[in-house]
Amino acid sequence: MPAPSLSLKGRALRFLSLREHSRSELARKLAPHAESAEQVEALLDELTALGFLSEQRFVESLLHRRAARHGSSRIRQELNASGVDPADHQEALDALKDSELSRARAVWSRRYASAPSDLNERARQTRFLLARGFSSTIVRQVLQAAAHAEIDDTEAQDRPD
Repeated sequence: MPAPSLSLKGRALRFLSLREHSRSELARKLAPHAESAEQVEALLDELTALGFLSEQRFVESLLHRRAARHGSSRIRQELNASGVDPADHQEALDALKDSELSRARAVWSRRYASAPSDLNERARQTRFLLARGFSSTIVRQVLQAAAHAEIDDTEAQDRPD
């Protein structure tokens, strides 16, 4: 016996139970199952009024999931693609800027064991960090710090005790 078809509200609650969704993201997922766009909008208004749907919670959830592996540019792009108003997420992204350098260093160190030895390797490491949404300034600082740390380690090994 096939499972009964879920109501529109049931589908929405199932999506929201898996993870937070933005209003536009949820509307896009529910549209094929609704009779009209007004029905979807009414349901989204009801879910927002009941506290099941929150743009702020969606922003916080996405930041929490992505901040350890991605830079603020990539996170901003993802929030914009999800249909979140830039005014709603600007403050949260500004707070991420403070930890951008340390997060970029952590991402770099998980992937690479040493500073780039030649220009090709430097380009590869630069592309890696840029693709994850870190700014070119942050990427330059990470690679320079890695090179200086490697030089300091080499000098420490060469010194007689």
